Amino acid sequence: MKPLLSIRDLNIHAGDKPLVSDLSFAVQPGERIGLIGESGSGKSMTAMAATGLLPVSIRISGSIELDSQQVVGATDRVLNRLRGAAAAVVFQEPLTALDPLMKIGRQIAEPVRRRLERENGKASKDTVQREVRDLIDKVALPQPERIINSYPHEVSGGQRQRVAIAMALACRPKLLIADEPTTALDVTTQAEILALLDRLVRETGMSLLFISHDLPVVAQVVERVIVLRNGIAVEEGAVGTVFDKPQHDYTKTLVKAARLFDEALGTTGS
Repeated sequence: MKPLLSIRDLNIHAGDKPLVSDLSFAVQPGERIGLIGESGSGKSMTAMAATGLLPVSIRISGSIELDSQQVVGATDRVLNRLRGAAAAVVFQEPLTALDPLMKIGRQIAEPVRRRLERENGKASKDTVQREVRDLIDKVALPQPERIINSYPHEVSGGQRQRVAIAMALACRPKLLIADEPTTALDVTTQAEILALLDRLVRETGMSLLFISHDLPVVAQVVERVIVLRNGIAVEEGAVGTVFDKPQHDYTKTLVKAARLFDEALGTTGS
């Protein structure tokens, strides 16, 4: 089976500073993979490179094939065709990703309309509105009419993240890239978003590349993990194996810290 995303010998530099070094991995259709590591480890840079979103000041070399199309060196026209259809991204803080001056219903409608026009050559207003409501139901947003007619600042952080997920799903991507999608949320909302992502990925058969520094969070939604440190992959394997029997000292430190944190929370709550 041909990988949906294949990264080989990826190197990313900002000036003379290496951000990612000799990174190689693949995501198969329907597979769920986690990229984990502390801030600055190269996780988000890798995700941005995979969708051709790196700033022009950043140098990149190696190979990235997304849905059989080479991303490195690709034109904007090629990349625009890939974004949404091959891969869609959900970012950490949707308040910065959403347009503050546009109502939420219209923001969800835009990717729906573009997909329908790409598939059918046209998109009627009724069809777009029906799909917008279906997406709002799919991500379990309450009071659809209120959400549709609200601006991003008028809904909660968890609801904004659900809107961002709905917009990503509107394109029916083969790969969903979730870049720290729960970091800015409280614990209860975080659990709800994780459960939502897990359900949607299973229902749609999408691949998932989940990026986080939080090991317990990653363990809930992925099958395999890649541990990055200073832009270098130091360990890779099935999530249970890596977390239960980490081999690299850096992974051991991450696992130990996560367990101590969980124990502290348990003690506080008892």
